[in-house]
Amino acid sequence: MPARPEPDLNGTALPEGSSGWIRVRGAREHNLRDIDVDLPRDCFVVFTGVSGSGKSSLAFGTVFAESQRRYFESVAPYARRLLSQVGAPDIDTIDGMPPAVALQQARGATSSRSSLGTLSSLSDVLRLLYSRAGTYPDGAEHLPASAFSPNTAVGACPTCHGSGVSRTTTEALLVPDPSLSIDEGAIGVWANKAWVGLNVRRMVTKLGIDIHVPWLTLPQETRDWLLFTDEEPRMLLQGNKQGEASQYHGHWSSAEKYLMRNLAKTQSATQREKLEAFRAEGPCPTCHGKRLRPAALAVTFAGVDIADLAAMPLSQVCALLDTGLEQQAKGTDRHGAAASTAARSLVKDFASRVEAIIGLGLGYLSMDRSSTALSPGELQRVRLAGQLRAGLFGVLYVLDEPSAGLHPADSEALYEALRELVAAGNSLFVVEHDLSIARAADWVVDVGPSAGVLGGHIVHSGPPDGLADVEDSATAEFMFARTDPPVLSAREPVGWRELEHLTRHNVQDVSIRLPLGVMTAITGVSGSGKTSLLAAMVERLEAQGEESGAPERIISIDQRPIGRSPRSNLATYTGLFDAVRRLFAATPEAKERGWAAGRFSFNVAAGRCPTCEGEGFIAIELVFLPTSYSECPTCHGSRYNPETLKVHYRDRDIGQVLAMTVVEAADFFADVPAIHRSLTTLLDVGLGYLTLGQPATELSGGEAQRIKLATELQRPRREGTVFVLDEPTGGLHPVNVRDLVRVLGRLTAAGDTVVTVEHDMQVVAASDWVIELGPGGGDQGGTIVAAATPADLLDDPNSITAPYLRRALER
Repeated sequence: MPARPEPDLNGTALPEGSSGWIRVRGAREHNLRDIDVDLPRDCFVVFTGVSGSGKSSLAFGTVFAESQRRYFESVAPYARRLLSQVGAPDIDTIDGMPPAVALQQARGATSSRSSLGTLSSLSDVLRLLYSRAGTYPDGAEHLPASAFSPNTAVGACPTCHGSGVSRTTTEALLVPDPSLSIDEGAIGVWANKAWVGLNVRRMVTKLGIDIHVPWLTLPQETRDWLLFTDEEPRMLLQGNKQGEASQYHGHWSSAEKYLMRNLAKTQSATQREKLEAFRAEGPCPTCHGKRLRPAALAVTFAGVDIADLAAMPLSQVCALLDTGLEQQAKGTDRHGAAASTAARSLVKDFASRVEAIIGLGLGYLSMDRSSTALSPGELQRVRLAGQLRAGLFGVLYVLDEPSAGLHPADSEALYEALRELVAAGNSLFVVEHDLSIARAADWVVDVGPSAGVLGGHIVHSGPPDGLADVEDSATAEFMFARTDPPVLSAREPVGWRELEHLTRHNVQDVSIRLPLGVMTAITGVSGSGKTSLLAAMVERLEAQGEESGAPERIISIDQRPIGRSPRSNLATYTGLFDAVRRLFAATPEAKERGWAAGRFSFNVAAGRCPTCEGEGFIAIELVFLPTSYSECPTCHGSRYNPETLKVHYRDRDIGQVLAMTVVEAADFFADVPAIHRSLTTLLDVGLGYLTLGQPATELSGGEAQRIKLATELQRPRREGTVFVLDEPTGGLHPVNVRDLVRVLGRLTAAGDTVVTVEHDMQVVAASDWVIELGPGGGDQGGTIVAAATPADLLDDPNSITAPYLRRALER
């Protein structure tokens, strides 16, 4: 028998069922402090630690990156350039490494043509089903599978080109105020008094139409002709050139044609925005939003066309397809034997793919859901479903917070799915903040003890129970109930706002009472309609404010990026960099050179590095290898030219200041109120580990959201502000959640109203009012299950959240 592998560095034996260790030596990626650690293969390993501690740097930046690098060494150089690489990690050695697959919370394609169906390959199977086994109209030509795709020339609707939407104009859009005359600018696109407007008025007069009467008094036939005619008559007009009478030929085109022609040719964003105001978006009149040609939509299965089936929740689709198979078996749909055989095979394949997705709590989604409308957590679970079905063996899967965006009830199903991967003979490394998942793991690696420069060490590596004895672990505080549990103490609201008949997506005709001056948590299982309800609430609050003439200040803080370029970063977005540049401009060295604050911007040619133009890195284009990025050899990542870096503030140049973490900068600028105030708010929301120059493109959605919140916190207060947040705890360790709860508490203590969509029980317990949606996701959700204080919610038999809230209170 082969000898059992030696224990790890700490003397801990290999877990039962493991085939050996992945031995990491000298890991220095990002903030990792030259660490050594042994990680068991064929096990469920969870990486924990406060936000910014270095757990992702170890799991993704080191282990996965090295596995990918080794694999790519076996790929031909020309093929390698087509693959996305994360770069070689800064390590000494890694031994015992299996091939790795990373499932991260990256956003999907930005095109609305990419959907859940295309991402999961469900659409491919469905198109084959309709092509080979669909019910065709009598005499209809058989269609290939590609004819059922809106992304192909043969399948796309000829009117909307497969987009499903049509941007058209109407009389109401072209004539905003029908009480005006044409001379007064009734037709909006011709309302100006310049040459275009003057020319139109001359032609209308030549046509015998009165330009001085109100538009609404003109005959409808005349109005339609002016706005929409295809006729383009030419006419001789009397003009005035340099003060003298002259003649010229005018060429008439309708208002609609004028609008479309100018939209097609304008290069001005401002002009385009003005013209777009005269068009409205609606369903395509040919396909009615279904995106396909009429011939494809005429083909059905179980009496439903492919677009309608793709719009159904996945939880209902398989039952409908089974109905179609039954119809075939009974011979009621004119299918032949060959078609029936193909249908059974394709439906079986389709069902196995759908079941994997439903098993991860995504049964509320439909195949036509755009990838842009999927959250990062949903996208990751869709990819995970594909891996579950793939049946690979001996693979290392590395996942980034798969529980993100999940209600605790959904996390249980996720855990079972993750266990399936391990049971199939794979290794599973998961970066996770959900401690219920960490408790059930085979091995826990806690990284810390804190974030940024105060992190990067292995606090614990071993079975989960062993973490209980680690004193300096922030994870152990919450995992083993070493902190005081939350206490329910709901405050009385200063008033209530009635929001009736709210409708958005699966939220249909819902009425709620929103308490003011306190914090409300909107919770419920995944897909129950929480974000839809939040959006509808904001829309109604804004409308009520406009109607009353006293609009409230509503601040919606979402997870969209704070910028799309590396030039946008934490320091520039929060505004603190302006104060930093003024400090440098006030130094004796800067004054002696006559430099103003602008000199210290990396966007200004005078101050930035000429090689990288202020980016801090350069792209290396290789003919047969992928484009790689390297630290700028001239400025070494500082972004500035040598002359600018000669100016120092307290022995630090401007590049060194941008490289500071928020924690370091808060100490460095402790006596500069304008800067320290901004840094304090960033610390309050748990972002002390980020550097001031952290590019916006490297920030997660949760980090971007908390930067926006910190930016709002430092602004002058205005009584009665409504703060709206969508899952602000995403990517946060429980200790960081605790800090965030305190910040939100400060807002309500100051008289503000806070409304947040949230699954974290710390936030729900700290709220003064809870609105729970459900009971399920998709078409099974969208209704109010409970609306009560957290204490009253505990006794509500309809609440799915109540048991998890009670567990958090009794830990």
